[in-house]
Amino acid sequence: MPLTRTRAPQRSEEQLITLLQQKAVPLPPIDDPSFADAFDRFADARVVLIGEASHGTSEFYRARAAITRRLIERHGFTIVAAEADWPDAAMIDRYVRHQQPADWLERGFRRFPTWMWRNRDVADFAGWLRTHNASQAPEQRVEFRGLDVYSLGTSIREVLAYLDQVDPAAAQAARQRYGCLSPWQEEPAIYGHNVMRGEPSCEEAVVEQLRALLDQRLGYLEKDGEHFFDAEQNARVVLAAEQYYRAMYRGSTESWNLRDRHMFDTLRALLAHRGDDAKAVVWAHNSHIGNAAATSMGWGGEFNIGELCRTAYGREAVLIGMGTDRGEVAAADNWDEPMQIKQVRPSRDDSWEQLFLRAGLAASLTSWRDDAALREAFAQPRLERAIGVIYRPATERQSHYFQAILSEQFDALLWLEQTTAVTPIGPRQVDHESVPDTYPFGE
Repeated sequence: MPLTRTRAPQRSEEQLITLLQQKAVPLPPIDDPSFADAFDRFADARVVLIGEASHGTSEFYRARAAITRRLIERHGFTIVAAEADWPDAAMIDRYVRHQQPADWLERGFRRFPTWMWRNRDVADFAGWLRTHNASQAPEQRVEFRGLDVYSLGTSIREVLAYLDQVDPAAAQAARQRYGCLSPWQEEPAIYGHNVMRGEPSCEEAVVEQLRALLDQRLGYLEKDGEHFFDAEQNARVVLAAEQYYRAMYRGSTESWNLRDRHMFDTLRALLAHRGDDAKAVVWAHNSHIGNAAATSMGWGGEFNIGELCRTAYGREAVLIGMGTDRGEVAAADNWDEPMQIKQVRPSRDDSWEQLFLRAGLAASLTSWRDDAALREAFAQPRLERAIGVIYRPATERQSHYFQAILSEQFDALLWLEQTTAVTPIGPRQVDHESVPDTYPFGE
């Protein structure tokens, strides 16, 4: 008879807390120069994905920046890839690689939620990265790139601007193809709704445009390979965005999967473009960088960039989550509404966060990547909290908690017991190239 695998018996809460007290590494304050030392254990990875439990928490951004600085300075990481739109992130990229002045705070990230990337902590990191890159040869400078799909109109304009410079005839043909989307560039969700109601889609036109661009790849690369790569990625964003907005009205699972597939494909393109020695740090929400297969999201049919990286890169991908108990967060009540500073409720008694709180460390790193006993102990489902750009404390259980098997979701967790909100900077005007609330956390 075949052997039947049996799961180890679940540990009690008290046993899990005791394990945490034994295994968690206490961390100094984030501003301490030694804060990121403990993360050297992940330097053998090709991709380190660093999450966050909300999009509006200063400590998450600051900790992620400190870890990333360590990985860049000590371990040769060359790409920072963020859950941000490609054209907006390109403004930061050109600034940190000394290709243009610091105008990204005025020109970039005008779409809701503006505070997610246009905040003091991101600006501080960008300033550090520019200083670091100043001593590097241009081809060795660290990149800052965007992975997301929401920049339909901006990406169309970037493709056309590139072709106007290198191939005016091709630019004219591209305008005709993209003309199908012209009425909806600033309101792409309406385009998706209209297609759902039976109006023609623009899928064929955007596919044809990407193919036309790639057909001229060799000639364009000879003129300026870096600018061609930027244009190619913008054309891929247009293709992915067109698919995303059509799928959005067919179901949240399909649109979520399209978005995370695009983010993963963009990450792979960045690594390939940089070369065999490329190493990347990914900045995104826990719900994107954790292995979705170990959560109720995955059990409902969704996958994410973390799961795709774990499948593609195995041990060379490290998934680091973050968690907090209470404090402040910058968030809105609903999509496209003003940012508020909200109080984060203390974690639920039946959550993973509560176990870390009861372990008694204000800040800690717990890694089970090379600890089979700890990995086995945490291989049980509990609730986990996720706050995106929307936070609804009154319905927190339904709106922000989900089931997760922690040791299969992440390789490690960074715990910060009490946290504060990010500080937005720059102009407050917002373009209305917006999208509806994305399942499940508006992030």
